[in-house]
Amino acid sequence: MNGAAQGAFRALADPTRRAILMKLSHENLSIGTISDQFPMTRAAVKKHLNILEEGGLLSVHINGRERINCLRPEGIKSAFEWIQYFDRFWDGKLGKLQEVVEKEEKSNSKEKEK
Repeated sequence: MNGAAQGAFRALADPTRRAILMKLSHENLSIGTISDQFPMTRAAVKKHLNILEEGGLLSVHINGRERINCLRPEGIKSAFEWIQYFDRFWDGKLGKLQEVVEKEEKSNSKEKEK
């Protein structure tokens, strides 16, 4: 797993960070606005935002005195690609299992007809 995927998975591992990302998927928000929506200190929210930024899942833009947090959907690409690999892997394995089961069912049906 590459470093980008590790950073993204680390960021996504926490339910609070996932909730922050959901809020940012609707609009760009300042730290203060995000803090108002969670039962934790502004410092705690800032730590979560730093991890999300390190994971490449958000970017920060300065607007006057405010730091505006913006979702970076492309940041999740490395994690998505890692998951896709295993999705393809299991699709292949499950397809082979289905073939075996269907072959077995046909064999059992033929034996019952005798």
